[in-house]
Amino acid sequence: MARYHIETYGCTSNRGESRQIEQALRDGGHHPADGPESADVAILNTCTVVEKTERNMLRRAAELDEETPADLVITGCMALAQGEEFRSADLDADVLHWDDVPQHVLNGECPTVTPDTEPVLDGVVGILPIARGCMSDCSYCITKQATGRIESPPVEENLEKARALVHAGAKEIRITGQDTGVYGWDRNQGESLLPELLERICTEIDGEFRVRIGMANPKGIHGVREELADLFATHDELYSFLHAPVQSGSDDVLADMRRQHCVEEYVEVVETFDEYLDYWTLSTDFIVGFPTEDDRDFQQTMALLRETRPEKINVTRFSKRPGTDAADMKGLGGTVKKERSKAMSELKMDVVAEAYEAMVESDETREVLLVEDGTDESLVGYDGAYRQVVIADAEERGLELGEFVECEITSHNTVYAFGEPVN
Repeated sequence: MARYHIETYGCTSNRGESRQIEQALRDGGHHPADGPESADVAILNTCTVVEKTERNMLRRAAELDEETPADLVITGCMALAQGEEFRSADLDADVLHWDDVPQHVLNGECPTVTPDTEPVLDGVVGILPIARGCMSDCSYCITKQATGRIESPPVEENLEKARALVHAGAKEIRITGQDTGVYGWDRNQGESLLPELLERICTEIDGEFRVRIGMANPKGIHGVREELADLFATHDELYSFLHAPVQSGSDDVLADMRRQHCVEEYVEVVETFDEYLDYWTLSTDFIVGFPTEDDRDFQQTMALLRETRPEKINVTRFSKRPGTDAADMKGLGGTVKKERSKAMSELKMDVVAEAYEAMVESDETREVLLVEDGTDESLVGYDGAYRQVVIADAEERGLELGEFVECEITSHNTVYAFGEPVN
């Protein structure tokens, strides 16, 4: 399991966010390190009260970047309000929203941020775990030992849970699971029941809401890719968003990872969604520095990133999980992994910025569902493709969480956009 180091600066609210991040990591089987030098990931939760504080945050980020051989994640108020300060400081770090930190840290392993399969209502967001376990046997992942093979409740049961969340006030339902694409394989002779569940949620539940599909491995969704893409194109209730972690652009490395899919299958999924949808978001994950990854493998991964151009990308340096087969492999040096991670992260920022710049340049307005508090007077929402949009003066305008707002996209901050309500 991964060892994490987390540092928190600022107010009680920031400390609360860190507690939630830490709880999610513990639910995923991770545990605290003795310090940044022995961590697999270091997390800096920042404050931005005054200029002196900002200088201290930049200094501490640089220190952590030097102190830890691990991934560095920067979150918190300064990361959200002034993320470019960190990006321009030549730091080997990912700048993320609080809510995105657990998923990023758990990258490469089945997500277990929800410890059971009971739905949770958090504000206007309903979290619906549709199954427990997965059908994979990845050589680097220890989560499978805790969760086992897929156990899928009936479609009717998950449908009723979704209906209860909407009736309780959920405006966004986040469907989660270790691998949502293989939901129902244990009940339906290896055929996914995810399309049936999604269609029934969209057609049988009254109310105005949106649905986001959680992580689905390429192998699990490859066989139902056309059916899923058609559902996204047909039902406005579904965010046109797909999180399909490819992990590598090399078939040789994927085989060593025991990922079950090949690069071609991942590309076919992407091409199918491109065929059905004019505007959608592809999210994927890459593990950099797997023990058997050579320079050619890494260049193939970089080429795949350039080819498919995902709008949301998680990049994580490989770290050994005790008890996994990959832990016994002779690893690459930390310097090699760090250099490859930096190169991929730089390319990632170019690709993501291009996607958000296109939103600014488009003449189209976007309907945004507000679901999260931001900093100061801002609220955070998502458009139909689950692109993050911040309305800076939302509370001053009298806007509230759960509202749908038509917005003009006026600018972006590389990984999220700023919107101006048109009415």
